[in-house]
Amino acid sequence: MTTDRTDRVDRRELADFLRRSRERVRPQDAGLPAGPRRRTPGLRREEVAQLAGMSADYYIRLEQARGPQPSPQMLGALARALRLDNDGRDHLHLLAGHRPPAGATAGDHVAPGLLHLLDQLETTPAQILSDLGDVLAQNAMAQSLLGGVCTVSEHGRNVVWRWFADPANRAAYPAEEHAYYSRLHVADLRAAVGRRSGDPASLRLVERLRGASGEFTELWERHEVAVRRHSRMRVAHPVIGAVDLDCQVLLAPEGEQRLVLYTPPPGTDAGERLALLRVVGTEQFAR
Repeated sequence: MTTDRTDRVDRRELADFLRRSRERVRPQDAGLPAGPRRRTPGLRREEVAQLAGMSADYYIRLEQARGPQPSPQMLGALARALRLDNDGRDHLHLLAGHRPPAGATAGDHVAPGLLHLLDQLETTPAQILSDLGDVLAQNAMAQSLLGGVCTVSEHGRNVVWRWFADPANRAAYPAEEHAYYSRLHVADLRAAVGRRSGDPASLRLVERLRGASGEFTELWERHEVAVRRHSRMRVAHPVIGAVDLDCQVLLAPEGEQRLVLYTPPPGTDAGERLALLRVVGTEQFAR
């Protein structure tokens, strides 16, 4: 039986590589405020942990060469947080005792160029999603608007899973629009699963969704297909109130990743609300 693990963790080299990689990432490159009182170059350890969706204590132990062996999912999240290219990602896996992802596609690793584009969108909430709905990266504005969902668990960062399996996730959206969003999620996922044709990750996600939600099962059996390219959404934010946004989806050439922009519709006050959110979000991150 094959395995993706080598079971040999070079903790000292892993710690050094994480630290050096962290020091090479400027806060503004990761969509974070630089701040006036930074005593060390690059990102803080707590910021890397937040970007990767893990606890700060866990990440600190990794840099101190005393943490447990990270899982491949956690390594993928760290590679994205540290803006590693494919070579750096593969090296990270080897140091942690895992084989590099074989034949990794765009859905497994975000290209540094796409991350750079995301980070330049300082005033516009934006996310990078896989075609299955996994949130691979988001800028600070998206985190302030939608919350931090870039977790390292397999389905914890998936927007379709969270919509159907976590009722609290719907609280930020008007109840009269829930049925519309449900159909939108399922039709887009159905298109992605069809393109992947037997891919284990997509089949596993659908199986879990069918087991968790009768609503999802009913919609899935309709076999509606519609790739999400643009839509209008309303978010009820606890600070800036209800805000209408245009959701524009830019598909990568391979079709396995998408850059999602949340922009204010013309003739509304959404732009002013987003400007307020940017100030509030920056203050929260600084604290």
